[in-house]
Formats: sequence, structure tokens, C-alpha cells
Amino acid sequence: MRILSYLGRVATGNLLLLALAGASSGVWAAGPRLTPDKARVVAHWSPDRLAAAQPRDLVIDAQGVGRLVRPDEATAGRQLFASTRADASGRAGRPLAGGGRGSGDTTPPEITNRSPADGATIGASQTFSAQVTDDSGVRSVAVVIRYPDGSTTQSFSASLTSGDTWSVTINGFTDGAWSWRVEAKDTASKGGNLAVSAYTGFTVDTGSGGGGGGGGGGGGGGAVANAEWTGGAVQTAVGRIYFEMPGNARRKGPWLGYVCSGTVVVDAASGRSVVLTAAHCVYDDANKAYARNVLFIPNQAGTSGSGTDTNCGNDPLGCWVASYGVVDANYTTRTFPDNNPWDYAFYVVDDSGAHAGTAAPESLEAAAGALGISFASPSLGAQTHAFGYSASDDPKLMYCADGLSTQGASNWWLGGCGLTGGSSGGAWIQPLDANAGSGPIVSVNSWGYTNAPGMAGPKLAGSSAACVFGEASTGSPSLSGVDGEAGVSVSCP
Repeated sequence: MRILSYLGRVATGNLLLLALAGASSGVWAAGPRLTPDKARVVAHWSPDRLAAAQPRDLVIDAQGVGRLVRPDEATAGRQLFASTRADASGRAGRPLAGGGRGSGDTTPPEITNRSPADGATIGASQTFSAQVTDDSGVRSVAVVIRYPDGSTTQSFSASLTSGDTWSVTINGFTDGAWSWRVEAKDTASKGGNLAVSAYTGFTVDTGSGGGGGGGGGGGGGGAVANAEWTGGAVQTAVGRIYFEMPGNARRKGPWLGYVCSGTVVVDAASGRSVVLTAAHCVYDDANKAYARNVLFIPNQAGTSGSGTDTNCGNDPLGCWVASYGVVDANYTTRTFPDNNPWDYAFYVVDDSGAHAGTAAPESLEAAAGALGISFASPSLGAQTHAFGYSASDDPKLMYCADGLSTQGASNWWLGGCGLTGGSSGGAWIQPLDANAGSGPIVSVNSWGYTNAPGMAGPKLAGSSAACVFGEASTGSPSLSGVDGEAGVSVSCP
């Protein structure tokens, strides 16, 4: 049984009149097919609003904190990042009787059983561990990584994971010769005694798929970090999504414009089309609101314009206005990164009254075509392609490709993927028929690490994704809201 929660919002009469006035201004080629509420959404996207829209990207930073990328965030220089926040209780150590502050202890901790071993070959991600013991207890342990240039170093706090073993998983390695050491302090007075191991070397080969804790890997066909894709079913089915989210939880002041990617998918319903994307492109988990003014532009790569603009008429298929979004209730009751296992969602688009611009069938699926979704488990290590409309490469459709690996229990991982902002929600296909540009969708672009390569995607197999898709395909919620701020959260078994 699916338990549904709805949200709808009705705009005032004055807002509707203003919107219709904007629709008749000729800024967009709206056309007679649009219903008045959909015309208001099309007219809303003025050149200024379109230009101000920011990629809605999710990242996990060096401290393991999940957040949105800031528009003004500095991105100079790449770094490595730990995949999870170190546990505070782990850092505290376990003082033993007779030790601790004031004990007169001058013996530093003992560091043994380091992993990976000297000379090991790893992939883009690796768990580093060591056994650290001390009679007075261990205060802290850090893993220090030395870069291939021989001088740059970066330190990571390790956590006590079992017995006397301390570990941390580090992501973002690139090919080359690296080295690492362990630094450990005990609980003795005056800051504790410090033990420092010798540096030992390791080689990074991101094409080998080696390493622990997830990360990159090869997998038939070779890795592609970020390249343009042209042609085939994927080009017409994948599109750019414009939408707005509130600037704060009280929804006071202007709503903010964002951009993501989405894909028209095969559904069994009549009278509607369904677009697969990421849940964070549908629902604002921080401010507890669904997106509004949602506009989907398929095959924008084929535009006759110079890039994204305010003319649906120069896009090969035109634009469509979504009626509402559908997400898993688990995504709405948690915040990122705790809700990333449910970072999949769908927009429902009516087959009539939602299309603006170029002459084409009113049905989005009929005009753009659609790709199928697979809810079966994909093959680990097999070549997987991820697609999206990166804002930095406007208006090109971009893709990355790598061997499929895992990142934790709930996410797939493409360690060599370098897609940039705006690609969130784009489809992962495995296997891809390169000639036809088609194949089954197994995940979507979800999140990455700050200044480090790689893309995570939620697992559609064994999750509630099929249940959420079922609601998007066949559900009939009673929703209204001429600004498009409407959505459904589904509680799946």
C-alpha cells in the first residue's frame, strides 16, 4: 500500500493576471496549446531569471558535512576528502587505569599493521588503517597523505573502528606515485606524546578498479571524465529542468532559480508523460517545499540558438511545464546526506496544455521519445554512462563513463566521472547501445565530493524507486497550484 502526502498551492488572481500579461509579451513563444496556469510558468522564466538560475548540486565536504554548492564557492585546486565524518567518540580514545594526564608518561603510542602495505596499488578511493596502542590511552590518530609532487601533504582524522584499529576512507586520488604515514597522540599531559610512522609509498591506478571503500574503476570501453554526446535516443529524451526553491523555511522573499537534468522514461499510463530526475531537484529537504515553476526542455543540445535562452521556439521540440513532482517520503523527513539513498524522483507532465514552442506532438513522450528504467541490479565493474546538461558546457549534452562500483550500502559510484553543475538528475545507463544511444536507466546523478572527481547515484534496484515510479505513472492526486508548487510524497512498503 502506498500512503500519499500532497501539497498544492494556489496563486492569487493578481498573480495570474500578471503572468498572462507576461505570456502575451512575446518573450517566450508560448503558443495556443498552453493552459493559462502553464502559460504563467513559461512566462515566468524571463531572461534575467534564466541567467540567474544556479546548478542545484549536492556535495560532501572535507568534514563529511553534506550541503548545496554555493554560487560564490571557491574551487581552486583539487583535494582529497574523507568519505565520512570521523567519529568523535573514536577520537577520544580509551584511557587505561594508571594513565592519562599527570601520570608522567613519556612513551608515545605504538603504530603497527598499517594498510595498505608499502608498494600497494589502489584506485580512486581507499580505506587507510593502522593499529595504535598506548598504555595511557590513545587521544587521536591522523592519516597524512603526501602528494606525487613530494611536498604537498593533507591530514585526515581517523576513527576508532574496532579493537585498536583506527581507519579513514579517502576519496579523489588520481594516477601517480603517492605516500602516507600515521601520526598518533596519547592522553599523557601537556598535549600527549606524539608517534609518527615513516612514509610508505603506494601507486594509484584509477583504471584498475583497485582500492577499498568504493571509488573508480575500469570496465570495458575505457573511462571518460566529461565529454560531449550527440545523437541517439538519449539526446532527445534527456533535457534540462528549470525550477525554483524557497530562499528560507518561512518562504519569505524571492524564490531562487535552479537547474538540473532529467530524462523522459517509458510509462504505461495514458494522458501523461513522466520525467526521471533526482529528488533534490524536486523537493527542498532543508526548507520542506516542493519546486515551483518547473520547465523541462528536452534535446536542448539541438537548439538553433547559441545556448539556453528565453525562446522555446528555437529548441527542436519546445518546452513542457510539469504539473507536480513525486518523491519518497523518506527523502522529505530527512536531510542530506542522510536521505541520499532516496535521491530519485519523478515529474508528471500532462499530455495536453503543457507544451510551448516548436510544432511537435503535445505529448512529451511522443515528441521526445523515452528510455526504459531497470529496477534490476546492474553489473558491478561494467561500463556505465551518466548523462547531464552541465551548466558550464551550455547547451551541450555531456556524459561520463566508468566501471560501476559502490559508495557505501545505498549508492553506486562512478569514480572517474567529472560532470559539472547542472547534471544532477541525469540518467545512468547500463549497458549503453552506443549506436542507438539507448539502454536501461539504472540510477541518476546524485552527489559528489568537493573539488574531487566521482559521482554517486542512488540504487534503484532493491529500493522504493519502483513504488515511487508507480505513483508517478498512475496516481491521480487532487492537486492545484498555478505556479506549479505541488508535489506528492509516497510512503512505500
